[in-house]
Amino acid sequence: MQFRVSPKTLSECSAEEWQARVDLAAAHRLAFIQGFSEGIFNHLTFVVPGKSDRYYQIPFGTHWSEVTASCFMEVGIDDGEFHTHMPHASALTRLEDPRIKEIGQTEVGLSGAIAYDDEYTGPALDPAEGARLAKVIGDKTVLFMANHGISTVGATVAEAYDMLYYVERAAQVQIYAMWTGQRLKQLPAPVVEKTRRDYKDEHLYKGPTPAQRHFDALKRMLDRKEPDYAT
Repeated sequence: MQFRVSPKTLSECSAEEWQARVDLAAAHRLAFIQGFSEGIFNHLTFVVPGKSDRYYQIPFGTHWSEVTASCFMEVGIDDGEFHTHMPHASALTRLEDPRIKEIGQTEVGLSGAIAYDDEYTGPALDPAEGARLAKVIGDKTVLFMANHGISTVGATVAEAYDMLYYVERAAQVQIYAMWTGQRLKQLPAPVVEKTRRDYKDEHLYKGPTPAQRHFDALKRMLDRKEPDYAT
């Protein structure tokens, strides 16, 4: 399956489809601003609402700083891979041990969500490689791909972007700590388990999830500085 549908305007989309396009456009603009992009490469994609056989992707050659809601193509679901080459997380994937260490609160909150693929097989041009990676990530939401980059997945653009953001921040802090040459201070197992339980406490926040609140705040920044992303 390798079909592409031309970009659409607001009048040609359902409200749900257009909101998905707006959110995905925002994610591209934010990824560029926050240093997560790599030229015209990498992929931020989202399954078209109500459809299981296609996803949104920008036309190749579009710079992430110029992405708008109307520019997305609809692409066959098996015709691509979804990942980024963020500098700090990607640096960790180049190490013999790329694991995020449980040396702080953020890292503990992320560690249980990360899967690691320790085998780089070259450019993922074969659909079988996608199936292999899907098996590796399993029920996790982050995949560290050896010698390559990372993938994040989520039910919403907000969930996937929030995870992308905090994985990169955790990787950055870990690399900075490693630069000191001192031994990393691993948190004790009981503290790790308690912290994980606390993160899962559904009573901490009411209303929108922290991920949605974070993404909404980032979009408000774009609304002030680059409102054309939503066109």
